[in-house]
Amino acid sequence: MAIGIIPSGCGQLSTGTPDLVWGIRGTKPGWLSKPRVAAFDADDNLYIADLTDRIQVFDRDGKYLLHWTMPALNVDGPSGLTVDRLGRVLVADTHFYRIMIYDRSGKFLQQIGEGVQGYTPGLFGYPTDVVIDSQGQFYVSEYGDNDRIQVFSPEGVWLRQWGGHGYEPGQFMRPRALTIDSNDQLYVADSCNHRIQIFDTAGKLIRMWGERGSAPGQMSYPYDISIGPDKALYVCEYGNSRVQKFDTKGTSLGLWGGPGRGPGQLNNPWSLAVDSQGSVSVIDSNNHRVQRFRL
Repeated sequence: MAIGIIPSGCGQLSTGTPDLVWGIRGTKPGWLSKPRVAAFDADDNLYIADLTDRIQVFDRDGKYLLHWTMPALNVDGPSGLTVDRLGRVLVADTHFYRIMIYDRSGKFLQQIGEGVQGYTPGLFGYPTDVVIDSQGQFYVSEYGDNDRIQVFSPEGVWLRQWGGHGYEPGQFMRPRALTIDSNDQLYVADSCNHRIQIFDTAGKLIRMWGERGSAPGQMSYPYDISIGPDKALYVCEYGNSRVQKFDTKGTSLGLWGGPGRGPGQLNNPWSLAVDSQGSVSVIDSNNHRVQRFRL
């Protein structure tokens, strides 16, 4: 197996306006206070966590539906959110060192991790995201001194881990987000290394791409990744304030956004989610809003 940096593609910046922009800054139900992470469920309802430690649920067009509050408040809030194929809401409760699992109405189901910071297997530094594979096993990314991926059984029992703090292939510098495809290939947004790394479920590195920059194919702090119904990979770049679309081999297929506050511009976005229709809702964090577009 050859592992290397895949050359940049020829993606072009999209100058199209979003088809929907919504969000009011604040702490009332339905308002947003620096939203950070988001995910769609099978019905295209959008779940968003912000700095108020709430999980709010909206329909695809931004209509508020319901919310619940995490058990304990931290000023930074959760930094990872997934709705898995079983309909569970998986929350990386980062600064409480645990994964919290809910049903779609906010009923608590399960916790992974003891809720204390640690470096041994089964404990977390700062968990950033969580996904499940076809067998129901949990994959959790974390940063800090750990910078690793840990794997847990469906019951929450620790199974294995890989990674480590560094710049070499298979190592991480703040792995910020995860997504997994239908072949159980795990995509990791290795944010401070400005690259994407792809692994099998045993932790074997399959391929990687990316380098720091603003040209097509380059990235600046990739903070979130999502696979769309078109099988393309959508990457939210915190540093470049844009979204970039790649094929699964790492060729850039297009860019959208750029720094600013107007429609079609982004202010250090943290995350994105792709709905069943292929539209991207990007969490425009420092503008306290959501913008929807197609790329």
